[in-house]
Amino acid sequence: MSARAQRAVQPIDYAMIIGSVTLAATGQVMMRLGMSSLGGEELVETILAGLAEPLVLLGFACFVISSLSWLIVLSRVPLSVAYPFGALSYVIVVVVALITGEQISALRWAGVALIVAGIWLVGGTRTGVAE
Repeated sequence: MSARAQRAVQPIDYAMIIGSVTLAATGQVMMRLGMSSLGGEELVETILAGLAEPLVLLGFACFVISSLSWLIVLSRVPLSVAYPFGALSYVIVVVVALITGEQISALRWAGVALIVAGIWLVGGTRTGVAE
């Protein structure tokens, strides 16, 4: 933030952060679904074919909206609070992978739990230190 006084992070700010991260993760999943049938043998042809896939285009749209909402977040929330929430995208992608039939190991779930704990410890406190 600039020279103006730093305001307290509001619940709406956290909602915007989570919404932005969710849109980014959704975009990633959509692009993966759209690209999964293309093979990926030839670089240029794969990229051009991907740009014609509706799910890839929807994924890009999610990223654009996510980026625009992230700009609003950055104008309102200290970076040290907002940025750790980006790790939520890993959590969202693992949950989506589970829903779509992937097997998730206990070790991976332990990693997800550590990510959530880290987000809470680093991003969920005002100073980054348990208060």
